[in-house]
Amino acid sequence: MKRPSWHEYFMSMAILVSKRATCLRRKVGAVLVKNNQIIASGYNGAPKHVAHCSQTGCMREMLNVPSGEKHELCRGVHAEQNTIIQAALNGTSIKDSVLYCTNFPCSICAKMIINAEIAYVYVLEDYPDKLAKEMFSEAGTEVILIDMDKNLLTKLI
Repeated sequence: MKRPSWHEYFMSMAILVSKRATCLRRKVGAVLVKNNQIIASGYNGAPKHVAHCSQTGCMREMLNVPSGEKHELCRGVHAEQNTIIQAALNGTSIKDSVLYCTNFPCSICAKMIINAEIAYVYVLEDYPDKLAKEMFSEAGTEVILIDMDKNLLTKLI
């Protein structure tokens, strides 16, 4: 039996976390790692004590908002945001940590990742957010695409 690499291991965890997502459009999971230890995880969905979109319907679908636009028109908190929030609630520093996320972060999450001083972001799937890519590049935050089937890492930013 082949032992998974650290990247495979942590991305597999992010995939598992995504299964808890309550978003109707996209299931996203994220895991924050420091010194090869998981320090926080998160998935996308409505805030605590707020009805999930499965109960209320998807506002973005109702308004025909295209993917990647007008993120504020959503009841959900993104997986990356929930991961950062979870670390904060637990009093855990995430400076110089590594984020594994099933999808490339949007521009809102990119700003949070940059200001939280997360060192690297590994993603399973790309996402067409030009502003996020520009900000990551300008800030010097490396974003790496993981191909789990080929065990291949490709630097995006």
